[in-house]
Amino acid sequence: MQIRSACLIAVLLGMSACTVTATAPRVVVQPPVAEIVVARPPPPLQVEVIPAAPGPQWVWQPGHWRWEHNEYVWRPGHYEKRPAATAYWVRPEWVARNGQWIFQPGHWAYR
Repeated sequence: MQIRSACLIAVLLGMSACTVTATAPRVVVQPPVAEIVVARPPPPLQVEVIPAAPGPQWVWQPGHWRWEHNEYVWRPGHYEKRPAATAYWVRPEWVARNGQWIFQPGHWAYR
């Protein structure tokens, strides 16, 4: 009888844990990105011809310089689908700080 009662209590507790009335806000946690620091400035941005967008929900992400294998490498621009109606693209950039250049990655921001 005690085992049966213990099982019933465990089942009821398990069921009560499954009924949640309020929903918590969705939080997306991204792993930290290692900061890229370079001793010399990047070359000037390249001029790009921007083709027509595939549709109104597509946003142009301009090209930028990346640091790969001890040199700057140009990553050409491209279109990406907007993740939400209020989203806009913040382009990546190199920022001078204390005689070095720090890469700030591009990202989606929201109005």
